[in-house]
Order: sequence, then C-alpha cells, then structure tokens
Amino acid sequence: MLEHVLIGQYVPGRSVVHRLDPRAKLASLFLFMVFLFVSRELVVLGAAAVLTAAALLSAGISLRFFWKGTRLVLIIVALTFFLHLFLTQEGRVLLEIGPLAVYSGGLLEGFVVGFRLLLLIVLATLLTLTTTPVDLTDGIESLLRPLSYVRVPTHEFALMMSIALRFIPTLLTETQTIMKAQMARGAAFSRGSVWNRLKAFLPVLIPLFSQSFKRAEDLATAMEARGYNGGAGRTKYRELSWKLSDTLIFCMFLAFAGLSLWTRIG
Repeated sequence: MLEHVLIGQYVPGRSVVHRLDPRAKLASLFLFMVFLFVSRELVVLGAAAVLTAAALLSAGISLRFFWKGTRLVLIIVALTFFLHLFLTQEGRVLLEIGPLAVYSGGLLEGFVVGFRLLLLIVLATLLTLTTTPVDLTDGIESLLRPLSYVRVPTHEFALMMSIALRFIPTLLTETQTIMKAQMARGAAFSRGSVWNRLKAFLPVLIPLFSQSFKRAEDLATAMEARGYNGGAGRTKYRELSWKLSDTLIFCMFLAFAGLSLWTRIG
C-alpha cells in the first residue's frame, strides 16, 4: 500500500487546476483550512464538499488512482471518527457495548470532525498532485516575501518545505524496497500479533534512517558544488503570472470563508 501514497507526488497535466498560479492554490488552501473549522453548520460543510469535489473533477486526476492513494488516509479518518464516537458523551445514549456507550453527540461530532479531515486531506493532496516542486517553492516564497523585511529566511524556508514534500515518495519507495528485502530473508510483516509485526518492522527503520541521512548529505554536497548560497541575489528562469482564473478561484474560497464566518457569528 505504501506505493499508492499520493502526498508529495506530482502528476503532469493540462487541467484547469494544473494551470492555476501556485500562489492562488496555496492561498485558497489556507482559507479552506482555517475556515473549514470555524463553523459546524451543514451549509458550510456542504459548500466545502462542493468545492472539494469540483477541484477533484477539474484536476483531471483518475478517481481510481486517487482512491488507491487515499486508502491509508481513510484509516486515520476512521480512527478519528471512532475516538469522538466513544469519547464524546453528550446527548442521548444510542447504543451500549459493555462499558462503552455511543451518544448522539459523539456520533455527530465524529462525523463532523472526520468529514472535515477528509476534505482537508483531499484538497491538500490535490495541491501536490497538480503543482510541481519548483512552482510550489516559488509560490510559498512569494507569499512569505513580506516576512523577509524582518530578516526571516523565506527562500530557505520555502526550499526546505519543497524538498521535504519531494522526498516523501522517495522515502516510501525505499521503505518498500527494504521491506521486500527483509521479506526475502524471512521477515513477516502481515502475520502474527501486533507486537510481532512491530518487531519485524524494526530492521526496516535502521537502514531507512541511514539511507535518509546519506541522501540528505549527498543533496547538500551537490547544492554546495553548484554554488548555492540561499536566496540572496538569485534570479528566476520562469516568473509566476497571476491570471483572471486565479482571481476567480481565490474569490470562490474567499466567499466560502465569508459564509463560514457569517454562519458562526449569526
């Protein structure tokens, strides 16, 4: 299942979402992330679902491919749902299972929090699937540029985030390779108790950390050999261009933020 993790991957394409300015996608995602958790009203959750579905369909990403990459995420969403289901003791009792009881408030809270988390993960995954690492770095740096006036290293910060996202698929591929090598030596990752499975996974972590540090050192050496010295005096081969479509998309998410605030205050 590790080979189907989508976070950090980029899928080339010419869809509407692919052609958007990375600053518009980043700013829209920030608005969505903040104001999704401001209001609990059904109309806000419905608007969030419509925006997420429209973005997913407009991105031109195969739904089957996207489903394969979100199966691990659904485990986190399900865990969040069940935690709220059994730990929130509000409303009337719907079901009793031994010492555990399911309340109507817990059911509602689990659904709302799990649904919010799912929408946020889907939209954040779409950002990396439709934006190249270079564009993502340029977009983050451009949005954080005002902080450079107070001596915040915005370029280095943006580059660090971009490299971290880019190396997620690489680390997952290396993990898969090491696991296959350990399985050839008799390791069992899918049999036995949970404790035995965790112990079987321990030999994977040591070579994985070793390879990660070696890869980071090789990357640093390559950047130094090419004369990298941070953001000072750097030029760009391709400048970002904000278009009318970017304004329209940003206004849609701005309207969602206004709706969320209005339902919360009203």
